[in-house]
Amino acid sequence: MAIDIVVTADAEAAAAAAAALLADAAAAGGSIVVAGGSTPRRAYELAAELNGDWGDAEVWFGDDRCVPASDLRSNQLLVHEALLERLIVPPTVHAIPTGLPPESAAALYDAALTGEPLDLVLLGLGPDGHTASLFPDAPSLDVRDRLAVAAEPGLEPFVRRITLTIPALESGRHVVFLAVGEGKAPAVRHAFAEEPSRAIPASLVRALRGRTTVILDEAAASLLDRA
Repeated sequence: MAIDIVVTADAEAAAAAAAALLADAAAAGGSIVVAGGSTPRRAYELAAELNGDWGDAEVWFGDDRCVPASDLRSNQLLVHEALLERLIVPPTVHAIPTGLPPESAAALYDAALTGEPLDLVLLGLGPDGHTASLFPDAPSLDVRDRLAVAAEPGLEPFVRRITLTIPALESGRHVVFLAVGEGKAPAVRHAFAEEPSRAIPASLVRALRGRTTVILDEAAASLLDRA
């Protein structure tokens, strides 16, 4: 499947490019899947500046850690601080019920997602090639009959996760990866310039019926020409 690779000058420019897509999707009243981790934080801040009215939009989570929403490790907390509390009109937020046992939380989120069209799916990329909480060679990569599952951690913090599955992520009309920094360059090469592999989960996620965009800074893209 063809992908559109956008290389920007630096991390700030990459965040701005992702923010523009988020703001546009919110203005259109779309269903938006947000990512955790440090990389998207700046994109959320800029998206709130571009469009403060997300009242017609819906926000879902690509994954979260099984910790309270107030925990510093929580993706809900990150998204609240970087995006939601900065908006004039917030969206409808579908948080993962991380206070429940992981299997119960995953079942409820799977049911909530069933039949829901996803317009924009924002994803990060780990140095090991993971995306959402889909880790290298994990059993979750083989799931085709669920939209959300409980997952074991593949790196710190070592707490259980709830993650959307490949069928959920690839259903997005626009799947957007955001990766910055030299440390991500090998994973970028493996995920977007080599054959798909279970060892690099991000290489397995592409929009089935829409488009896939990869937003990088020059550092993250530095190994692509050698692939």
